[in-house]
Amino acid sequence: MEKYKRILLKLSGESLAEKGDKGISPRRLDVYVSQIRDALQLGVQVGIVLGGGNIFRGLSGSRGGYDRVKSDYMGMMATIINGLGLLTALEKENIPASLYTAFKVDRIGELFDKNKVITDLTNGKVVIFTGGTGNPYFTTDSAAALRAVEIEANVLLKGTRVDGVYSADPEKDPSATKFDTISFDLVLEKELAVMDLTAFTLCKENKLPILVYNSEDPNNLLKILKGEKIGTLITG
Repeated sequence: MEKYKRILLKLSGESLAEKGDKGISPRRLDVYVSQIRDALQLGVQVGIVLGGGNIFRGLSGSRGGYDRVKSDYMGMMATIINGLGLLTALEKENIPASLYTAFKVDRIGELFDKNKVITDLTNGKVVIFTGGTGNPYFTTDSAAALRAVEIEANVLLKGTRVDGVYSADPEKDPSATKFDTISFDLVLEKELAVMDLTAFTLCKENKLPILVYNSEDPNNLLKILKGEKIGTLITG
């Protein structure tokens, strides 16, 4: 498997909480900080997009009767809280990092600027992207795809609870088989759940590979970056 120079790591908000819990777990943050440090020591440039589902999920709010636009902005703010949590955990370990927002949130982080981000990445800083795309009706998967394309990442690494892409949901169908590699077209043809269609199409059109892997195993990221075959690689 190819080794990568610049990655965009997409992690769910739920991955920052203890299993079955909400909020942010300092222990879970420390686990990810350790993985990020390993990546930096390999010379890999790291950008990160976090979800906000451990605090508030916009779509769930709208299903509960809230206005969809306001619900989505609440979800975007949740990603900023998560980003601040990760930034603080990185800084505690003296790992240089910066936080960018998709809309102005004074005193919290800088408004996204590609040139500044590229400079930070080149200088060895971890860059955390928050606030989603800055617009309602878009998921954080779409934000991850957008930022990955913008920063010219070599791959979008999508951390999940399962170890790759399967022919069916492995949590529901024990006969489901895992793909080591699969094309964008075949994912669409088989209607496999990888990302929302907007995010997936953005990656496909820009020839950005997606690697789906189990982020619950703290050793997997380092294995991927060392070139081991982990998860499922989706390419053109």
